[in-house]
Amino acid sequence: MRSTIFLIASALTLSACHKAPPPQAAPQAAVVIRAGSAAGVNTLAYAGEVRSRYEADLAFRVAGKLLERRVNLGDTVRKGQVLARLDPADLGLSAKSAEAQLAAAEADLALAKADYERAQHLFAQKFLSVSAVDARRSQFDAAQARRQQALAAREVAQNQLGYAQLVAERDGVITAAPIEVGQVLAAGQLVLRIADPAQREVLVWIPESRVAGLKPGQVAQVQAWSAPDKLYSGVLRELAASADASTRTYAARISVTAPDEHLGLGSTAAAGFVLPIPAGANIELPLAAVIRGDGGKGRVWIVDEQDQVQPREVEVAAWGDEKVRLTGGVKPGERVVTVGAHALSAGLKVRPVEQGAPVVLDVKR
Repeated sequence: MRSTIFLIASALTLSACHKAPPPQAAPQAAVVIRAGSAAGVNTLAYAGEVRSRYEADLAFRVAGKLLERRVNLGDTVRKGQVLARLDPADLGLSAKSAEAQLAAAEADLALAKADYERAQHLFAQKFLSVSAVDARRSQFDAAQARRQQALAAREVAQNQLGYAQLVAERDGVITAAPIEVGQVLAAGQLVLRIADPAQREVLVWIPESRVAGLKPGQVAQVQAWSAPDKLYSGVLRELAASADASTRTYAARISVTAPDEHLGLGSTAAAGFVLPIPAGANIELPLAAVIRGDGGKGRVWIVDEQDQVQPREVEVAAWGDEKVRLTGGVKPGERVVTVGAHALSAGLKVRPVEQGAPVVLDVKR
């Protein structure tokens, strides 16, 4: 009996010693792309808004109650046309008051002049002292100064009365009219916005990383969202010297050579720039394949002939919106990981899957 138990225990021990090792996990899939040569140009495109080359916010130079607004949104106006009027009652009274003050000043001046001339005549006959004549002369000079002051006050009052009318300073179209008749307006408050539709441009915002290759006068192409099959020629007219404080982007205005009805004011359009690739930037990779570094450096993961991944430092010439241009570090035809590069480690064995090919998952039942 004891021998039987001993044999069974020995058999179990030997069976445990020869147990098969667990199966190794299959290598994880890695999406790769073969490094290719870059094209001769780099295209940058940005969405923006169609604006007028000339836009002006119109406002009254004096405060008052809006009595009349003669134009509406979309109306075409001509230079010199009256667009709106304030209630002129108070301004008219101010002008009349200034006229009355001028009349009083002129009367005082006439009296002071007569007194001075009389004093001079009496002084010549030795009936007045020098100090008395000087006093009359001082009164005459003061009366002249008050008349000049009254003249200036009358001119200001007349100008303010004229400011009660808002006049178009150029031909254009009304693009904003935020006020209504009856509102009391402050001086300088926006009343109407006028734009010249003959000269249109596209306003776009350029990221900090893209602005270095742009300069005024550069050729651009514009595409209206309402007519995606049509391209318009344009020129970069203006590029902001400093970035917007909130968005950290640079405003750029592209003048359109021959705009039509598809590029209406306020509509959406895209503007593109074609830039030459820097010398030596002969490799192009997807943006997701390159981990950004410092000082124009980057890092990629290369899949070698044993299907193991190895990190490699690369020299970056330009960061595009979707592509990265390299000057060195990767040879054409090498396999570069494009998805999940941040989760890899050196020497890890992977199952390469060409980008665009279906990924087959090993599912154990």
